[in-house]
Amino acid sequence: MTEKSYTRRDDGSNGSKGVGRMTGTVLVTSGTGKTGRRAVQRLTALGVPVRSGSRTGEVSFDWQDDTGWEAALRGTEAAYVAYYPDLAVPGAAEAMAAFGRTAAACGVRRLVLLSGRGEPQAAVAEEALRGAAGRAEVTVVRSAFFAQNFSEGALLDGVIGGELVFPAGTAAEPFLDLDDLADVVVAALTGDGHAGAVYELTGPRSLTFEQAAEELGRATGRPVRYVPVTGPAYASLLEEFGVAEAEAGFLAELFATLLDGHNAATTDDVKRVLGREPKDFSGFARAAARDGAWHG
Repeated sequence: MTEKSYTRRDDGSNGSKGVGRMTGTVLVTSGTGKTGRRAVQRLTALGVPVRSGSRTGEVSFDWQDDTGWEAALRGTEAAYVAYYPDLAVPGAAEAMAAFGRTAAACGVRRLVLLSGRGEPQAAVAEEALRGAAGRAEVTVVRSAFFAQNFSEGALLDGVIGGELVFPAGTAAEPFLDLDDLADVVVAALTGDGHAGAVYELTGPRSLTFEQAAEELGRATGRPVRYVPVTGPAYASLLEEFGVAEAEAGFLAELFATLLDGHNAATTDDVKRVLGREPKDFSGFARAAARDGAWHG
């Protein structure tokens, strides 16, 4: 596949925003992760030249080793920036500034950054990227809690075992389907009209974790129970499963910050970008069950 720039004509009849202009080569960081993998698939299907960057992928890219960033970015027009493990961790803002400087030096024209909704420290990292990216267009995509955390992430084993142990209390969360997230990311990477935008992406309704467990139970055909725990108790549980003490403490604190109720409201940003409603959690659960996510 060549790496030249080209354009596509589109009359915009699908209702989505800014779909007329395609890009040249796109670097997808964390390209084998939950969001990066989906972005790579969609870009490839559109015929956009893609570099899937990861520590073990086709293009070497490691967030902990900036010596390979220039080679990964050189010759690209746009990049999807999915920082691992989270933009709220210590050092993330510095990493974003360094990445932005490297992208600017390589002539990258467009950056789409995955961020967390309602994370104050993530907002600091967002600003660090903007400040360092020079003339590059920066779009920020702030996501609600991923629905796929129940089928591909840390909560998978809990669904299989019938017991979701998590420090969410009774807070409601508008779980976002990662298919919607990936579609928005690709629209921002390949279409016009997104420069400087900050999109807060949510699903169409908010559910408590108890309600989510009930829907997962209906989809799997077996009971799934939500067990609320405190943050410290959850950190101790993570340590029992081999998570380092510092990381376990960080995760527990992060979830306490995100799931205190301030993120419960839904937004219409998915519809604003894509021209359609976001996918509902019950639809996600049925599809994941049909695809064998919880056959363990």
